[in-house]
Amino acid sequence: MIVRSLQEIENTERHVRSASGTWESKRIVLAREKVGFSLHETVLYAGTETSMWYANHIEAVLCVEGEAELTDLETGEVHWIRPGTMYLLDKHERHTLRPKTDFRCVCVFNPPVTGREDHDENGVYPLLTEED
Repeated sequence: MIVRSLQEIENTERHVRSASGTWESKRIVLAREKVGFSLHETVLYAGTETSMWYANHIEAVLCVEGEAELTDLETGEVHWIRPGTMYLLDKHERHTLRPKTDFRCVCVFNPPVTGREDHDENGVYPLLTEED
């Protein structure tokens, strides 16, 4: 059994800040735990814009605080994401998130991330393994 708090992750290698400066993420469960998914608490900052494309991962996101505009770049559809709203990138959709307030969410990735990932120039997380 693993028991881990967000507080104990603060300012450790599991607390990742993006090179873009638009988000930070506490990686609660990672690939090294060998459970088939990773679990993160992520905060995207108000007034920023982050374009992403998880070409190598499926991601589910549950908003727990804040509000953001989510644009599906494949279809042009715009969705308002508020606390209690989930979105699932089940077809690797390219998307842009524009938080109106600090936007805190819980994210699940499959395959799991290692904790070293950051978005590349295309918004993609590389597919890393513990051996990389």
